[in-house]
Amino acid sequence: MSEEAGSEEPKVQDITSLDTYSLIGLFISLLSAKAWETMGLRVKPGTDKIEKDFDQARTAIDTIDFLVQKLKTRIPELERSGLESMVGDLKLNFVRASQPKSQAADPSSS
Repeated sequence: MSEEAGSEEPKVQDITSLDTYSLIGLFISLLSAKAWETMGLRVKPGTDKIEKDFDQARTAIDTIDFLVQKLKTRIPELERSGLESMVGDLKLNFVRASQPKSQAADPSSS
């Protein structure tokens, strides 16, 4: 029997073979996706639901910020700049998403 061209299984990389800095990058990516999800700005994977949990979002963002600081001197300038920009975007969106609707709709209430 011949195999179809698209029937190959995807290659799975053993993450234990990654160096520490690559693992931190992977964790940052995973935590970033979880932060967007728990801020209610992305649909929860596997569902059509938007769920908000600002405590989890804040923890993810703070952890990302910490990890980026740890990588700061060990990664190229362009990558560092991109990660710092991502942290800024997450923090800004957290503030916006966690505001009560009445404050978000009425900027004069500040």
